[in-house]
Amino acid sequence: MPGSKLPTVLVDPSVEEAENLVKEAVSRNKTLLVIGRCWVHYLGRAKSKLGPGERILIVKADGSLLVHRSAGYEPVNWMPGGDVVFNVQAKGKILEIRALRQKPVETVMVFFDEIQLVASLALVDSGEFSLYASEEDMQKAILLRPDLLEEGFRPITYEKKVEPGFVDVYGMDKDGKLVVVEIKRKTAGKAAAVQLARYIEAIRTRADRAVRGILAAPSIAKDVQRILTTLDLEFRHVDPRKCAELLSRAETKKLAEFFKET
Repeated sequence: MPGSKLPTVLVDPSVEEAENLVKEAVSRNKTLLVIGRCWVHYLGRAKSKLGPGERILIVKADGSLLVHRSAGYEPVNWMPGGDVVFNVQAKGKILEIRALRQKPVETVMVFFDEIQLVASLALVDSGEFSLYASEEDMQKAILLRPDLLEEGFRPITYEKKVEPGFVDVYGMDKDGKLVVVEIKRKTAGKAAAVQLARYIEAIRTRADRAVRGILAAPSIAKDVQRILTTLDLEFRHVDPRKCAELLSRAETKKLAEFFKET
């Protein structure tokens, strides 16, 4: 690949060899991979200790640190990148890798007594990441952040069964009116507007208050706005990518809270 460099890889290195390569990698902001038997101490927002086991340590170019077990996609210990300082030293037969983050102050200390592999890589990655949501993801995002539709909207339920089918999101606006939401991941056409109108009609026959209908989608097809106006329905622009990013941040926050408690 243009601009990439060959990695430096040590298999079954001595502690001194591993120390030198790890120091070189973190000082040059390279991606570092260390595989072996280690244990971990964390001190910061919480305090935790991880007993010995064979694991994978990853240090990325921005200083992000992750310790992975041999199974599972989540790291068992981690630290965000940014303002991170590393101290690496061999103490007898133990390799100590200490990462100190300044804001907030927290420290991760990883101790290796057996090292199977150390790799230092100068990775090049300029590709754009595109994140898109399914209709189910958009539904979850609206339930998580109702203001994606409008201020004051309060979800009551989702996948509400009505005679024509299932309402994606059912709720109430700030004025106490019932709101029926139909979600489309792509450009919404005439069929989506008609479907929403059928849901509204079914609910109005049993509701004791005014009912509004909102078509939530990234865009609507030509002439659909005219149909919505005729049917007394509304359109709200909801970006699937924004929904995906919101859910991703929510998952990251839950992960951070999990490690804060450990």
